Amino acid sequence: MQIINSRRLLFLVTVSAVLIVVVLAATVNKYHTVNKDPGLSFTEGFLWEAPDTSRIPLTDDGMLIRYGRDLIANTSYYLGPKGRVAAITNGMNCQNCHLDAGTRSWANNYSAVFSTYPRFRERSGTVENIYKRVNDCIDRSLNGHPIDTMGREMQAISAYIIWLGQKVPRNIKPLAAGIRDLAFLDRSADPIRGQAVYVQKCQRCHGDDGQGLLNPDSISYQYPPLWGKNSYNTGAGLFRMSRFAGYVRDNMPFDAPNNSAPLTDEQAWDVAAFVNSQPRSTKDYSKDYPNIAGKPIDHPVGPFKDNFSAEQHKYGPFDPIRLAKEKNKTK
Repeated sequence: MQIINSRRLLFLVTVSAVLIVVVLAATVNKYHTVNKDPGLSFTEGFLWEAPDTSRIPLTDDGMLIRYGRDLIANTSYYLGPKGRVAAITNGMNCQNCHLDAGTRSWANNYSAVFSTYPRFRERSGTVENIYKRVNDCIDRSLNGHPIDTMGREMQAISAYIIWLGQKVPRNIKPLAAGIRDLAFLDRSADPIRGQAVYVQKCQRCHGDDGQGLLNPDSISYQYPPLWGKNSYNTGAGLFRMSRFAGYVRDNMPFDAPNNSAPLTDEQAWDVAAFVNSQPRSTKDYSKDYPNIAGKPIDHPVGPFKDNFSAEQHKYGPFDPIRLAKEKNKTK
């Protein structure tokens, strides 16, 4: 048997190692992109998959994680008007807005929460932790009252969210996290057109009065209300047109694509305009966005840094507002 010269062997090993490094570097750079969110490193190639719930350990920590998941999926059972723990929310479940207990792609999932919090948020003008973010959802989307941050319910919800994002590196926002940003229309979103979309696509589940459908137990909703006192209030993220449109574009109708066609981008914008033109609960959120210039383009409540009307900030067209905001940044 021929024996390979040790120097030649070292040379071959070195060349192979260099080639491997070059290939890996090319693969990483292929997916790396410029960060669009201040303070976040956004990597489009990072794919997140929800961990298997059957692998939650059978320990005290594991039981807390399971309870947290149950709180997300069945919030009303514990915290709704007939809640067994407290009666402090409107009867909706967290997973009405965060589908499949916060695990579905482009359905407001929780994949990026643990990796990006604590973080500064313009809405409060402060650095927020997970507890603050959860209580904001309870206050706004569930139109409820904040829960004790040291109580078992908050600790369980936090433990579940952390468990979901445990493998996401710090300051990385995975692909398909949150809600997709749709391209702006070249016109205003139209509530009248949106009403026709609602009748065709949404009414069979959410009702002609938008009040949803309660389960037989009268504790939780099979299909949640989209307006009125039992829906999200005017401080919720979904009250912004872009958030609602992006959410329903990827996730509604609920039986799509098997039994009905998904919404188009245009239909999503218009039905968002219709739903968010309906009456709903209000609270005093006048302290939101202490830096007025930090308000999102589609935040519908003044004061504003520009001269566009509150109606245009709500319904659009949004491109003129966007361009004006970008122009002011360059001054």
